[in-house]
Amino acid sequence: MKDNFEESLAYVLKHEGGYVDHPKDPGGATNLGCTKKVWEEWVGHEVTKDDIKALTVADIAPLYKSRYWDKVKGDEIPRGADFCLFDFAINSGSGRASKFLQSVVGANPDGAIGPATMKLVAEADPKELIVAICEKRLAFLQALPTWETFGKGWGRRVKETEETALKMVQ
Repeated sequence: MKDNFEESLAYVLKHEGGYVDHPKDPGGATNLGCTKKVWEEWVGHEVTKDDIKALTVADIAPLYKSRYWDKVKGDEIPRGADFCLFDFAINSGSGRASKFLQSVVGANPDGAIGPATMKLVAEADPKELIVAICEKRLAFLQALPTWETFGKGWGRRVKETEETALKMVQ
């Protein structure tokens, strides 16, 4: 907790890679996991694909901290589960990741991680939490219409995220 953002970001970026603009990816032009739309929202104006290609880790780190890590309460979630949830938030949205966390611990899945959710998270075994989040995440991804195109990579990402998160707990 509170010291795992940088390490988690490094692991996320191993999965996200560099610039891609796959025609079947609804996110469109993406670099370091940051879509053109998300970057435009962050900077407050339209950008070009070349702007997305030029993004650096230093550019996107503050966005990831604010928009994903902080939204899923990364500094308050047990080590390992914080990374698991952060990776999920970047890949599928912080609201969805928050709701899945809440449903796994038995909280009201409203997407706003508050004191009631945090109490249940504190009572949960971090390893069981990680496994449950990853199982639920994989089932969600498998149900997407783009699974056939991206499923092999997504499945590997969820598996590697789970393995890494479990090692972080130890």
